[in-house]
Amino acid sequence: MGRITDAIKHLLILNVLFFVATSLYGEQMYEWFSLWFPKNENFGIWQMVSHMFMHGGLAHIGFNMYALWAFGTPLERMWGRNKFLFFYFSAGLGAAVIHTGVNYYYFNEGLNALVNSGIAKSQVMEIIGGGQYSPGWYDIASKSTIDNFLSAYNTPAVGASGAIYGVLVAFGMSYPNSELFLIFLPIPIKAKIFIPVLIGLDLFSGVTGYGIFGQGIAHFAHVGGAIAGFIMMWYWKKNQFNKNRWN
Repeated sequence: MGRITDAIKHLLILNVLFFVATSLYGEQMYEWFSLWFPKNENFGIWQMVSHMFMHGGLAHIGFNMYALWAFGTPLERMWGRNKFLFFYFSAGLGAAVIHTGVNYYYFNEGLNALVNSGIAKSQVMEIIGGGQYSPGWYDIASKSTIDNFLSAYNTPAVGASGAIYGVLVAFGMSYPNSELFLIFLPIPIKAKIFIPVLIGLDLFSGVTGYGIFGQGIAHFAHVGGAIAGFIMMWYWKKNQFNKNRWN
């Protein structure tokens, strides 16, 4: 793809800098810049953006940065720097909003089950606020309900994946016949097939809890980024938003 474009270059640098800082000051960085549930005391509104620069390990950042470069470069060349950056951060924000909305559903489902059983809401909040839980809760509601409730409150989201999924959607809509390869399936698959299937697998994992790509993945953040990306692409194509309007 030739020379790296400006926005991609600066995003790569920022992500690497955050990754190095996280390696040095891990717990403090995660506390400040990961995306926490709004009712958690660690939550800050800036985390809606800062979580996009946080990653959970070398493989996590390596995959995301490769995808950013591979799929983002042709988009920035087509759109220009400003339009690409607007799209990238908007997709990331869309991912954060939908991820947080789903967490609110899981949180309220679990909390209501506990409160309806006769446990005071203040008592529940005090327990989970201390990073703990009561084993007896699993006798009140299903394991998945309590697990999702605890995870929604205690597990922060990190990574650029939501924004990357928006970029994937934009790439697929802009270059639908481009042929892509899967590492474990070395045959060419057109982007217009590959990308919807990938998003569909994430949606399936998010709904069922079955981790096709592993555990600890914020599937609804991926789906949220894809939805935000699709909405922007649909609107831009309909209204013919071109590169010149953004430069």
